[in-house]
Amino acid sequence: MTIFHFTYFASPVTSALRKPGEVLFFPLAILLLLLGADRCMAQRVKEVSAEYTYVTSADVSVTEAKRTALERARLQALADEFGTTVSQTNTTQIKNTSGGKSSLNFLSLGSSEVKGEWLHDTRQPEYEIKFEDNNLIVHVTVSGKAREIVSAAVDISAFILRNGKERKFESEEFKDGDDLYLLFKSPVAGYVAVYLVDDAKTAYCLLPYSGDDDGQQPVEAGREYVFFDSGKAPEPELAAITDELTMTCSKAMEHNEVYIIFSSIPFVKAMDGRADERLPRSLSADDFHRWLTKNRVKDKNMVVVNRLIKVTK
Repeated sequence: MTIFHFTYFASPVTSALRKPGEVLFFPLAILLLLLGADRCMAQRVKEVSAEYTYVTSADVSVTEAKRTALERARLQALADEFGTTVSQTNTTQIKNTSGGKSSLNFLSLGSSEVKGEWLHDTRQPEYEIKFEDNNLIVHVTVSGKAREIVSAAVDISAFILRNGKERKFESEEFKDGDDLYLLFKSPVAGYVAVYLVDDAKTAYCLLPYSGDDDGQQPVEAGREYVFFDSGKAPEPELAAITDELTMTCSKAMEHNEVYIIFSSIPFVKAMDGRADERLPRSLSADDFHRWLTKNRVKDKNMVVVNRLIKVTK
């Protein structure tokens, strides 16, 4: 798993929302508007399912093959339900030769993206795994809740860094004892959280830091952040509570999923606790996914970037 360095910080409690005994009333029109908004959001969430067969070479690990098959099955389910957006870029290049002649090159680049996003599984994915002719074949069936993408998401940049604090150190492969950092930037102001889910299906809250009592980590628009390094903290108060991460591995290989969550609307971290003072706050992976799904359904501005990192001895 991961070893963390902790520094604790206490923050004062802020003002209350209303005076004692005061009753707050909302006009009927506002309540109806809020109910209507919830109903419209609920209509965009649908049950989807799909099957996918992934064929790869036998030297690929079963864990990695299962993850690839799962991602593609979910994409297939989204494409079947919501369709895809197809775009094409055409480029014409004219090159003049020494003899006064010209050559014309025409390049066409096409791409497609699904018009939906996966929220959560409603059933555990079912796998069938077999080896044939030196190939690893993984067949997976998925079912889950998804919603249509009706507007462009905030285009955040988030890079997991290994033993360095610049973009060139981006990596998904770590060795036992390597340091981990996160390079983050958003075009709009908002809030960010980071969770790591390990092989034991435990979700660790990496950001906000363990000494942060607010449960929120605000970020400014256009500002580049390097998290998990006290020397790169934007304010002295944040440097005092920064958790610095060193990856460790108790087996020959471990796979961890890192979730980078951003929204322009304030949200609070999941309900968690600390069973070991050497580790950050944690909760079960199931509870974490329920918390994440609940927030994504309510908040159409929420962006989730998922990265798989491999740690080896």
